[in-house]
Amino acid sequence: MTGSSMVALVTGGSRGIGAAAAVRLAEGGADVAITYVSDAAAAAGVVKEVEALGRRAVALRADAGDADEVVNAVGETVRRFGRIDVLVNNAGIGVLGPLEGLGLADVDRVLDVNVRGAFLATQAAAGRMGSGGRIITIGSCITQRVPGPGGTLYAMSKAALTGLTKALARELGGRGITANLVHPGPVDTDMNPADGPYAGPQAEMTALGRFGTAAEVADMVAFLAGPGAAYVTGAEFAVDGGHAA
Repeated sequence: MTGSSMVALVTGGSRGIGAAAAVRLAEGGADVAITYVSDAAAAAGVVKEVEALGRRAVALRADAGDADEVVNAVGETVRRFGRIDVLVNNAGIGVLGPLEGLGLADVDRVLDVNVRGAFLATQAAAGRMGSGGRIITIGSCITQRVPGPGGTLYAMSKAALTGLTKALARELGGRGITANLVHPGPVDTDMNPADGPYAGPQAEMTALGRFGTAAEVADMVAFLAGPGAAYVTGAEFAVDGGHAA
């Protein structure tokens, strides 16, 4: 990605993969808006990091599970920067546990954030994008290989993003807008640290025998946002160390 006019919105961009993607996009020449829910200090840190690269940045408080806040975040991005060229649907939550232990509130919350939030952000952003727009959604390796019990709700929510992405590619391709999906494997973040109590088995499930980094996933996001991916749409990319191999 090049050019001072590029504007990206990264949902859930205050930490982990989202924060790394925001910084990586800024390195490629984008002004960046991020959303966050509760950690204003972390969001401010990402804004400072982007601004240190000479790009404009803003942190917007928006819960991906709240329909109005999701749509408003897109509108505010356009209001602040004048346009939106790249949307990274990164915000997501995981509720893991036995099938019989999942309540209706769990189901609603996971689907509201992981599926409805991504759909509404995309709907709002696509209506404001011109030719060359990019929609990049963060899925999960668990949709391609489920390693054990307890992930039914999370896997279902992330698998829905495959249908969303492929349908978007068909619906928006005529306007020159691409839509692609990135499936991270075990990635070292605050939510799933590489030295955590469950890290060993996760690393062993990968062909490379290690956790990935948020920066490695962000590199794929940046590629899909850049000129080299202009003919790539409706595709899924595993950045999972061979978890699905």
